[in-house]
Amino acid sequence: MESEIIHIFDADISGIELPRRLNSPFNYVPHPLSEIAADEVRRFVATVPELDAELSRGKMLGVLVVKCGDGRLGFIAAYSGSLEQHILASRYFVPPIFDLLDAEGYFKQQESEISGINHRIADMENCAELAAARATLDAATKMADEEIEHYKNEMARCKAERDKARVAGNADEKSLIKESQYQKAELRRLRKSWNEKLNEVKLPLQKLLSELNELKAMRHRRSEALQQWIFSQFVMLNACGERRNLLGIFSVTPQRVPPAGAGECAAPRLFQYAYVHGLRPLSIAEFWYGKSDGSVVRHAGHFYPACRGKCLPILTFMLKGLDVDVDLPYEYVNTGDDINVLYEDEWIIAVDKPAGMPTVPGRNCGRSLLDFLSERYTALGGPLVVHRLDMDTSGIVLFAKDKETHKRLQAMFVRREISKRYVALIDGLVSNDKGVIELPLRPDYVLRPMQVVDEENGNVAITRYEVINRCKVSKTTLVYFYPLTGRTHQLRVHSAHRHGLGMPIVGDKLYGTAGSRLFLHAESLVFIHPWNGRKIELRSPVPSSFAEMQQAADNMPQ
Repeated sequence: MESEIIHIFDADISGIELPRRLNSPFNYVPHPLSEIAADEVRRFVATVPELDAELSRGKMLGVLVVKCGDGRLGFIAAYSGSLEQHILASRYFVPPIFDLLDAEGYFKQQESEISGINHRIADMENCAELAAARATLDAATKMADEEIEHYKNEMARCKAERDKARVAGNADEKSLIKESQYQKAELRRLRKSWNEKLNEVKLPLQKLLSELNELKAMRHRRSEALQQWIFSQFVMLNACGERRNLLGIFSVTPQRVPPAGAGECAAPRLFQYAYVHGLRPLSIAEFWYGKSDGSVVRHAGHFYPACRGKCLPILTFMLKGLDVDVDLPYEYVNTGDDINVLYEDEWIIAVDKPAGMPTVPGRNCGRSLLDFLSERYTALGGPLVVHRLDMDTSGIVLFAKDKETHKRLQAMFVRREISKRYVALIDGLVSNDKGVIELPLRPDYVLRPMQVVDEENGNVAITRYEVINRCKVSKTTLVYFYPLTGRTHQLRVHSAHRHGLGMPIVGDKLYGTAGSRLFLHAESLVFIHPWNGRKIELRSPVPSSFAEMQQAADNMPQ
């Protein structure tokens, strides 16, 4: 089985230089060997119709280029999650770290028993006895409410008669008071009587609901225990020879508990297999096979980083002992000397942010634009950032020199009184000359910082676009984006999603294909000055690194 799973390249790779070190799984440009390996995986899957049919529904696959003990180069492949065609896949892909699908295993036995509890719960919730008990209680409750309401109406009629008698002046006040007290006491007795009757009627229903709740509590306990057991069975290895299960790995993270599906992604499976079989990891890549659903942006054949929600803690442990590239987003080095101030007055600073630099400080993100400006403007105690750009996006960022200006500018953004224009190079030929994209967005809680389209729970996100230039040779389109809202990754998702432009921005490592940089630039901001009422028009030239964009930039409308 091992010889079948470790694949020697079919293609001639003799002229390809080996990686100097393993690439980061979280941000990388695929090494040529990884690209060749991915092509060979796709060709294999196409030869197995049943497997191809299942994977074509949408699945993340991964390849790890390795050096075998005898010095030969090869690769191993893995899929994320589970497959119905498990036996067919086992001929080619590495096995799961822990096989939940083992029919004779503890998991399947416990799952079967929990499934049996689910059936018992469903049977009880739909049984005639429970329905009859509820109906009996409802009928008795209705009868009690009607009788009590009837008596209260009678009391109100009697009170009205007593009031008339008092007005007429011919009433025996003691008799009236006695009558009122009697009726109030009678109402209390009536309510008490019905409460006693209803308590008796409730007994059969309470007994059934108690049994039902106990079953649900049992299901919860069994499910929790089984999940903990699963996490304990995922014992991960690293290059230092250390072993740690998922409970131990996640115990030091903010979430403390592993998320569902942890350990079942392609990358951990690949490294685990490599360690077990003495293979030296050289380069890793993960790519999408088949369709994507309506929420997550995935394109067939495109490479994607490992997920951070599940895989970051796991791979942080598993990569110990390997020579790994620095995670590229955090490799940006800048002295601050090339940060260009586009506009400044006594209230506002507008800066041209380089790509790769975070706007504000973040965990493991290197020095931020705000860090540099705080050093420049020490007298201010540091300027206040009004809005942000993604770390990979370049262009105009607005800062305020005082709290009141900051408050006014932020309010202008909220009221959409500040016009923003971005320039982007799209990986494909956009057919319409202009249009509006409306796709609500929310964070992907597992694949942070990615966003997903969610029609029910997403925040409103609207983008207007306009084509500047199409290049049929490179099959790219230069566009203006006008975001009418300011959601995280809005332009990137609206571009890449199949219900948006259906084409990612060139160099988008999250929603498209990684490249030298993300070809997205915040080119223009126009607004009325919050203090002096002047119209401020800020422009940032398209960076020279936008080689394809720069060719079209000379003819851009101003």
